[in-house]
Amino acid sequence: MTYHVAIWLDHTEAHIYAIGPDDYVRSTVKSTGERHQHHRAGAVGAGHAHRNDPYYHAVAEAAGAAHEIYVCGPGLAKTEFMHHVEAHDKGIAKRVVKVDTADHPSDGQVVAAARKVFKAIDRMTPQI
Repeated sequence: MTYHVAIWLDHTEAHIYAIGPDDYVRSTVKSTGERHQHHRAGAVGAGHAHRNDPYYHAVAEAAGAAHEIYVCGPGLAKTEFMHHVEAHDKGIAKRVVKVDTADHPSDGQVVAAARKVFKAIDRMTPQI
């Protein structure tokens, strides 16, 4: 069981980091749905792709049984992911400790940001 997990995601793929005290293991979940669309001026329709629930569910499953989860990414994917888990994977939603905006950081930057968040959370959690 992994204690901490960081998730960086956009509409095309998610990187899931199982974070240990001294290292991390990264896995990737790829979206099989439509690519994210941007609305063009004068275009008919909303210009938005439908939410890709199977993708978000696969990302939630990849987080496993982590006690604490840090979510980051650019654009709306992280928000859509949170809406998905709040509606369909409540156990995952309860374990998300922070959601941040992060464009395209390196693996090391994601892990460092997550460790900083987890360290602050761990200091506030009473030891049993």
